[in-house]
Amino acid sequence: MKYLHSMVRVHDLDASLRFYCEGLGLKEVRRMEVPQGKFTLVYLAAPESPGAEVELTYNWGSEEDYGSARNFGHLAFQVRDIYATCEHLQSMGYTISRPPRDGHMAFVRSPDLISIELLQDGHLPPQEPWASMPNVGSW
Repeated sequence: MKYLHSMVRVHDLDASLRFYCEGLGLKEVRRMEVPQGKFTLVYLAAPESPGAEVELTYNWGSEEDYGSARNFGHLAFQVRDIYATCEHLQSMGYTISRPPRDGHMAFVRSPDLISIELLQDGHLPPQEPWASMPNVGSW
């Protein structure tokens, strides 16, 4: 058996690509436009683990609520510097729902409310302002 990908549905493909590519640093691997089915599939991967992909599924014109289900937990990415990653995402306008108070773990949500866990490669000592920041919303 070989792990292929996780799929998340998105409402705004451009906003999602900004988050996953510009914010998290994933790269677009391939794209499939399916006019007869009225959907687009975009496959993304982290540079250091190209075999583990995230599939963004954009159903053209869908207004279905994708963000309230609790049966999908989160996607997790290991990062080299959790503080720099969170600062970068925050500078792009994303809320860090669970700040990296411990220097190890943080959570942020994508534009479609997919919970993203960020895990520090190794462990960094607690650092302000993160150590004092409260949780925001749910993650």
